[in-house]
Amino acid sequence: MKNIKIKKIRNMLCTFLVLVSVSIASASSHREAPLISNDPLADNADVYAFRSPNDTNKITLIATYVPMQAAHGGPNYYSFGEHIRYEIHVDNNTATAGDDITYRFTFTKTNQDPTTFFNIRLGAENLKTTYTLERSLNGGVTWTTIIANGIVPPPNIGARSIDGGAGLNTPYPTLFNNAITTAVSGEKVFCGSADDPFFVDLGGYLI
Repeated sequence: MKNIKIKKIRNMLCTFLVLVSVSIASASSHREAPLISNDPLADNADVYAFRSPNDTNKITLIATYVPMQAAHGGPNYYSFGEHIRYEIHVDNNTATAGDDITYRFTFTKTNQDPTTFFNIRLGAENLKTTYTLERSLNGGVTWTTIIANGIVPPPNIGARSIDGGAGLNTPYPTLFNNAITTAVSGEKVFCGSADDPFFVDLGGYLI
């Protein structure tokens, strides 16, 4: 694995999972941070980078945003912002200046059922979210679209609202798996809400 320098990310919400042949990361903050509390949809919480357990020649990147959402906090769950540029900057070579790879996510929301405030009703989503993923290999000078219409699955608001006929009539694992997209450049990408159990060995950390 190449030497990886932890750099900068500017993102948000739930989870980005990118499986690539490289790695990323950057500063982290949470809702109690004074400045980011004024822009919660841009709040990056944690970034993880590790060898993929399925293919050790690849790196898995997980970036989480808009932390501390509760499963019972609906119906107005947070989501990715349309006017926020989410970028993951990767520096694979510390001997050269600048970023070797930059991923840029931009999101679009479409209200499929403006007659209701419910997230899901009768096969339609209130504010269905899609995304475009661009990649730059020259420090942001030029960009190439590698996913044109990625799907963000809805929050898992319960079997009755997801699986049932009054909802999307589709099991949530199917919606989740269908949202995993392979970019034209080979990366596997998922954007959406997910449980993020956070554990820390306080004894080991304090020692």
